[in-house]
Amino acid sequence: MSDEEHHFESKADAGASKTFPQQAGAIRKSGYIVIKGRACKACSSIPQDIIFVVEVSTSKTGKHGHAKCHFVAIDIFNGKKLEDIVPSSHNSDVPHVNRTDYQLIDISEDGFVSLLTENGSTKDDLRLPTDDALLSQIKDGFAEGKDLVVTVMSAMGEEQICALKDIGPK
Repeated sequence: MSDEEHHFESKADAGASKTFPQQAGAIRKSGYIVIKGRACKACSSIPQDIIFVVEVSTSKTGKHGHAKCHFVAIDIFNGKKLEDIVPSSHNSDVPHVNRTDYQLIDISEDGFVSLLTENGSTKDDLRLPTDDALLSQIKDGFAEGKDLVVTVMSAMGEEQICALKDIGPK
C-alpha cells in the first residue's frame, strides 16, 4: 500500500442543472427555451410584466430527412428577440424558471433593493428593474409607504424583479 494521500478536485458544482432537455417538436408558444445561452420564452402576445417565446413554426420533412422547428423568442431578462432553427426530433435545452415573491423592505441609493424572504432573512443582492414603468411603480409605492411584494424571476443563474403587488399600507 502507498503512503501517498490522494486529493481530488471537483470542477463541477453539486447543484441541480440549470436546464433540462426537451424534444424541439414538443416546445410550444408560451414555453421556455435556451437560445444562444440565454433563457427565452415563446408566445404570440407579450404581456407587460413578462417576456415570452413569440413564435414556433415547424416545416415539413424535406429532402434531407428532418422536419425543422423555427423558434422566435424573447430573452426573459433583457427583452432581446432571438431566433433558432432546430430539427424537431432533436433535443433543445429548456431552462428551469422560478418565480418567488419577496416583501420589499428598502431601496438603497445605489439601486439595490432589500427584500424579506419567507424564512425571515434578507436578500440584498438584487438591483431595481430596468423597465421604466415597473421601476416607477416600485419607487412611487415605496415613497408612499405602501407594503409592496415583488416577484423575482430566476433562471440560469440570473435573477430580476419582474412584477409588483401592493398588499396595502404599512
